[in-house]
Amino acid sequence: MWELLLRYAHFLGVMALGGCLLAENLLLGRRLAPATLRRLAVIDAGYGASAMLVLAAGLALWWWQGKAPAFYHSNPVFLIKLALFAVLALLSIYPTVFFLRHRGSRAALTVPSSLVYLLRLQLLLLPLLPLLAVMMARGVGLN
Repeated sequence: MWELLLRYAHFLGVMALGGCLLAENLLLGRRLAPATLRRLAVIDAGYGASAMLVLAAGLALWWWQGKAPAFYHSNPVFLIKLALFAVLALLSIYPTVFFLRHRGSRAALTVPSSLVYLLRLQLLLLPLLPLLAVMMARGVGLN
């Protein structure tokens, strides 16, 4: 039963991660009003919380409840999936710092183009995680 709950939490976390990232991209504009900045900070916190849920459930499945750890260690698709998750985490640092720093702003702000680029890149890369998970579940990458 624990494995089922962990897989479900992992799945829900990925869906929430995608929803938060999509919401951030939809709210993002070249200029942001103070209310929108506050909203983006809240959504970004949800993004971080859902990433933590994905990470916690994934680690629990990897080391405790899922298949034997050797199944994962020997699969290059799994290692690519881990690396992609780490890249997404690194790409999210700058937007998070920006939203936290400016959430209390009283004036509209111009959004740096690099922030827009990073959020769009995350949105482009995120769908690769479930693809890699399906490939891994089908045994792709195993000898």
